[in-house]
Amino acid sequence: IPEQKVVLITGCSSGIGLRMAVMLAKDERKRYHVIATMRDLKRKDKLVQAAGDAYGKTLSLAVLDVCSDESVKQCIDGIKDRHVDVLINNAGIGLVGPIESIPIEEMKKVFETNFFGVIRMIKEVMPGMKKRRGGHIIVVSSVMGLQAVVFNEIYSASKFAMEGFCEGLAVQLIAFNVIVSMIEPGPVHTEFELKTIRDVREKEYPGADPDTINYFKNVYLPGAVNIFEAFGQKPDDIAKCVKKVVESSSPRFRNLTNPMYTPIIALKYADETGTLSVHAFYHMLFNMGPLMQVCVTAMKFLSSNCFTSMCQ
Repeated sequence: IPEQKVVLITGCSSGIGLRMAVMLAKDERKRYHVIATMRDLKRKDKLVQAAGDAYGKTLSLAVLDVCSDESVKQCIDGIKDRHVDVLINNAGIGLVGPIESIPIEEMKKVFETNFFGVIRMIKEVMPGMKKRRGGHIIVVSSVMGLQAVVFNEIYSASKFAMEGFCEGLAVQLIAFNVIVSMIEPGPVHTEFELKTIRDVREKEYPGADPDTINYFKNVYLPGAVNIFEAFGQKPDDIAKCVKKVVESSSPRFRNLTNPMYTPIIALKYADETGTLSVHAFYHMLFNMGPLMQVCVTAMKFLSSNCFTSMCQ
């Protein structure tokens, strides 16, 4: 259909990517043709099932590995006239644990997917968008790309890198009528997040001293689980936010999906020395364990009654 926008989404085999693909493909006015991509089409079943009648009509599948130049080029070459109206960069991997125990190679893998993978996609579709004087590049970043979290330093760094890259790029692309938007979720209830928490509990951490391992396993992890359970959003919440950004006539550059994180970001910008937020996080983690649990429970109650999504 000529008036349909072509939407290419990376990382669609599960979680946020799957829900975004389905939600846009099932748009009542059929405004979008969604190309849902994943590294391995053997993992397509959940997506195909969720898409229902939309599969083969407003939703099609393609193989794509964001870590491969060749795979990215082949995927875009397979699209009619290489025409992509909306690129949604969602593919990403996590990494958590004491720095001493993480090999540099593991760190590089995170950057290869979360940072260079996004750049590969943008480099491939951006020339066409510039030429047509129109397009929308959306990057699923993280609240950890705005405020780093202890024991998530490498993941946070990959998202900070992406935020910085897109801040610069957004300025240039205004001149070509191409929009850049960041989506910044906090914790999301997905297999990705649950598997990460499960794996780290059982893992050994060679190279890290006993105190650090104790802080990680017995102080950080229980707190992270509390926050995850209290504030974790569903993949559909993020997908709804993304759909609103896609539909908006004047999309914002930054889009925090969870209002509970607004004060944390405000704290960071309230003190240009950075000392306030660093010390606040230290006290929250090391001195306020039990109190933190009570606060999280109270905030969960308040948020369920008082707050609405930032993307509404």
